[in-house]
Amino acid sequence: MKKIAQNTLLVVLTLLATACANTTTKPVTPPAPPQAKCDCASGAPVQVPAGSKPAEASAEQQKQMAKLSDYSLLQTADWSDIDGLQLDNLSLAWPAWMQSCSTLVNKPMWKNACSAAQKLNSDTASKPPTQAVLSYFQENFSVYKTSNIDGSEQGLITGYYQPVLKGSRTKSAKYPNPLYTTPDDLITVELDSVFPELKYKRVRGRLVGNKLVPYYNRAEIETDASPVKGREFVYIDDIIDVFFLQIQGSGVVQLDTGEQMYVGYADQNGHTYNSIGRLLIERGELTLPQASMQGIKNWARNNLDKLRDLLNQNPSYVFFRELPAGLPGPLGALGVPILAERSVAVDPKFVPLGAPVFLSTTEPNSNKPLKRLMMAQDTGGAIKGGVRADFFWGAGAAAGAKAGAMKQAGKIWVFLPKGFVIKTQ
Repeated sequence: MKKIAQNTLLVVLTLLATACANTTTKPVTPPAPPQAKCDCASGAPVQVPAGSKPAEASAEQQKQMAKLSDYSLLQTADWSDIDGLQLDNLSLAWPAWMQSCSTLVNKPMWKNACSAAQKLNSDTASKPPTQAVLSYFQENFSVYKTSNIDGSEQGLITGYYQPVLKGSRTKSAKYPNPLYTTPDDLITVELDSVFPELKYKRVRGRLVGNKLVPYYNRAEIETDASPVKGREFVYIDDIIDVFFLQIQGSGVVQLDTGEQMYVGYADQNGHTYNSIGRLLIERGELTLPQASMQGIKNWARNNLDKLRDLLNQNPSYVFFRELPAGLPGPLGALGVPILAERSVAVDPKFVPLGAPVFLSTTEPNSNKPLKRLMMAQDTGGAIKGGVRADFFWGAGAAAGAKAGAMKQAGKIWVFLPKGFVIKTQ
């Protein structure tokens, strides 16, 4: 948190706490390393396969969830309860688990389980076989089933991905659209530092005199006289790609020099995210089946005269940073690289970050089973609730097509080290 005068901060916190106690704020992720994503794939409603009716948590449900103890929606289960555990090649999830352990090993409740994993890893020439992985988890972990606040066990599973964009470190007519690093005057206040009941809530703004006011919105930032001018670090050829990069939170920029630049989420301006897909449906520009990520992109390219006004209807704006080259994947909220088709984003209030989770759902827009051991290594503003996950599909167009179409019903089991303490109400 950037420093501001103590008396000003206390006044700001008092006023904001009163407001936030009765409202739901968009950014709910806890303080963590830069996360790989911000919202589910297109931000638009997507048709759901017949017989499946998952839904986002309502504002009222989110208020109720905020009052629950951490992890209190987890229910003790048996290994035999897990739907599809024997069908997955668990060995393929092992590298993602070792990524989790690279940071969890430093936490007392995870240390023994991660030490055992590191020993198993060193005892095998390559990834341990599936049966060895299963035996390891059964010996060191207990299994829990996630539930929703109403006690139901089925929830919404969406998808996200890492887009590939074209760009340059130099602005030109071909590359006119900047990505900005975090501005110096953006202030973030973690409300639970003073008000514990507001855990996972934060506000962002800027100081004007001794008052904290909302930070500049998208329309104000994307002007020729931008208030964040000077924070540009790369320029992209397509404004539509920039917008969707902000939804995904991380990406790969193919530079005009032939190099690749990896960019990741650094911060956000504090304004509430507004889905342009939903807005296009409300305006009659698209039907529900058309409002996928690709459908929105097609509309944008066919309506360039309306595009800027549409984008400005979403006041939320994401700032980025250049990531080190050579990472095996984008950095998630856990602070480790996330791996394609083995990492998910979760609500960290109900599923511990880094935990192994088993996901039972279906492929995007189909009834084909998708039953897989994943690692809870990321978070996102739209990911709220006990049975809620965002499936990371990887990088590029093929991954984007799957992510943009995914809105499935699913169940989730969580593996926690034996002896892990779960609070109850």
